[in-house]
Amino acid sequence: MLAAVLVVYVSLTLLFVRLSLREQLDLRLGAEFERVEDLLREGPAGAIEMGGHGDQDEDGGPIEVWSTDGALLYRSEGLDEVLGRPRDAGWSFASLTLKNGTPLRVLTHPLRLGDRDVLVRVALSEEGQRHEWRELLYGLLVGLPVAIAIAALGGHWLARGVLEPLDRMARHAERLAAENLGERLPVDNPEDELGHLAQAFNGSFGRIEESFSQLRRFTADASHELRTPLTAIRTVGEVALQDPRNLEGHREAIGSMLEEVDRLSRLVGSLLFLSRADAGPALHREAVGLLALAKGSAGLLEILAEEKGQRIDVQGDAGVTADVDGLILRQALINLIDNAIKYSPRDSSVRINVQRDESGAAVVEVIDQGPGIPEADQVRVFERFYRIDEARSREHGGAGLGLSIALWAVRAHGGRIDLRSRAGEGSTFRIVLPGGSA
Repeated sequence: MLAAVLVVYVSLTLLFVRLSLREQLDLRLGAEFERVEDLLREGPAGAIEMGGHGDQDEDGGPIEVWSTDGALLYRSEGLDEVLGRPRDAGWSFASLTLKNGTPLRVLTHPLRLGDRDVLVRVALSEEGQRHEWRELLYGLLVGLPVAIAIAALGGHWLARGVLEPLDRMARHAERLAAENLGERLPVDNPEDELGHLAQAFNGSFGRIEESFSQLRRFTADASHELRTPLTAIRTVGEVALQDPRNLEGHREAIGSMLEEVDRLSRLVGSLLFLSRADAGPALHREAVGLLALAKGSAGLLEILAEEKGQRIDVQGDAGVTADVDGLILRQALINLIDNAIKYSPRDSSVRINVQRDESGAAVVEVIDQGPGIPEADQVRVFERFYRIDEARSREHGGAGLGLSIALWAVRAHGGRIDLRSRAGEGSTFRIVLPGGSA
């Protein structure tokens, strides 16, 4: 590309210089005609003569005078051959070469001499201008390859200097694997483009490392949660087999095993739900009344609340609707209400409010009277398998997946879940959905 640009540049330069030199020569020819015009005169018997210092001086050139009918009336004495009959009666410029090889630039100009019209032809040699042009041409032809060679070497050196950090980054990135994701690309200068690129890659590596860490934690927690009920089932079964005649003991063992199977089924169901959620299932959106949806979700859990002497109060604006997938959003509400029932004390209440905020967004609040969530744990409560209190969570039968499912269900609709809680003062989970309408 650089060679092509230089060739075009050289060609245009040569063309410009050639035209400029010719323009200068044409100006000199015009001045020469004015000089000759003052010297030409009509002699005896109609002959054309040159006055002054004769035919031409050392700065002048060949001169011819022609009649309008094509007759040669005058020619410089030093001119060995005729410049040629003018092609027309107007003034014009032309280039020609004599038999001895001398290049000439000729100006033909009409002139009134006495009582007749004649055509005066004055000429100047182009050899000087052509010599200058050839010297420029040779200089450029010699300098062009040198310039291209210097540019190639300089470009190679510059490219190596620029690309070497990229090469180092590529080699470093090739060494990264799941076992050493904690390493980061070197950042020589964080202010330049390569520094920004390295920082962007490091940010990506950090997110990948966090994803791997979450995957490891998820795998370990899932394995632990699955092993616990399986171990219980096996232990109860082995104990029951030791006394084959104890029918009542067998019934209790079968009941315990069924409880663990139920817990295992709920855990597997939650894992499958999250797996489908990660795959991005299609949502079937429609306008859904959120107050009716909240009442329906609460109705499914009333039995659990009654067992603890609790009551569920659902109130709000019946006109608040949102464009959502009712089944998916109901799953989120069920998990939030179930959590509120589990962690609220006996004879307490769980409140659900449906309303619109100042921006017009649809809001569903689930408020419990539980022990609250410490501020240090509020950031992580939505992580999969995360528990604030392992013992209490297992006592209530939770696997630590309910809030993760609720968060995904709300985010899938473009909303968010806000948490307000203080230790000992209960918790409020606030679902905010965009585009709420009345």
